[in-house]
Amino acid sequence: MKKINLLLVILGIAASAQTTVTKAFNDPLAGETVNNVNVNGTVDNSSTGNNVTFANSSLTQGSALVSTYSAATASDIATFPGTTIKMTGNGSTVYYKQTASKLEITGVVTPDVTLNFSTNNGTFISYPAAFGYSESDTAAGTFSATAGSGNFSGPITITADAYGTLLIGAKTYANVLRIKSVQNFNLTVFGFPVGSIVNTTYAYYGSANKFPLLNTTNAVVTIQGTPQTSNIAQALNVTFLSTSDAARKDAFKVYPNPAQDFIEFRGDTSKYAKANIYSAGGKLIKTADIKSGKVQISELPPSTYFIEVSGNIPQHQSIKFIKK
Repeated sequence: MKKINLLLVILGIAASAQTTVTKAFNDPLAGETVNNVNVNGTVDNSSTGNNVTFANSSLTQGSALVSTYSAATASDIATFPGTTIKMTGNGSTVYYKQTASKLEITGVVTPDVTLNFSTNNGTFISYPAAFGYSESDTAAGTFSATAGSGNFSGPITITADAYGTLLIGAKTYANVLRIKSVQNFNLTVFGFPVGSIVNTTYAYYGSANKFPLLNTTNAVVTIQGTPQTSNIAQALNVTFLSTSDAARKDAFKVYPNPAQDFIEFRGDTSKYAKANIYSAGGKLIKTADIKSGKVQISELPPSTYFIEVSGNIPQHQSIKFIKK
């Protein structure tokens, strides 16, 4: 009876563990590719609070959109100081600075406007971020657009304002954390106000996927009294794949999960040689060789961890597991 009760306690802990965005699992790496699709339909971002349902079953798959991360070049760093990595896709590029506790924006280049955060980088997210996380930051720099150029400054407010179950297409994802970010920048030329940029994004993070399952962006750029509005909604392509296709897509897995003494790997491990195990807060706990196909974890205290495997290719794999 004691063993059964202990098992129920362990399962209860695993079931109630909430998704947390961490550096170890979610920080982008050079060489990674994100396979998104544009979504057809209007995303419902209205739900807030804990244990809510994000009802987006009516969304359907649109055109493919691939984004890639790459290391910053010398030219990138000269133009956008502090940049360590950049993301390119759909004709736009976002430049980031990675630190031990943050992912910051150093520059944004779109077909319509360029923002250079050279005066004060803008916080994209601070790690770790769980439900209830909130922070405000002030960003500043220069802008250039077809209508003119000048300076911008203003607050960025980031909140993990909702947590629950995401319904998207025919799929259901539990333990989804939503991060809301509002950028509210004033534009000036020679000190005189000429307009504003208000950018509102929602990103839905699942526990098993590194990048958001669903994200939306609403941007309103007003220069000299003329507003231009754009809305973008994207989802990971796996959200619209059949169960069998999704299984093949995410074939690299760890098992058992939860685990007690060791973890093994399913999938193609030939291109990976080393594993780093991180705490939920992003601290490196252990490094191990995975050529044997397993990693001993019996010495770790019960908790949630992330294991990142790497080898002779640029791509890394990061997977969450529970040590019981």
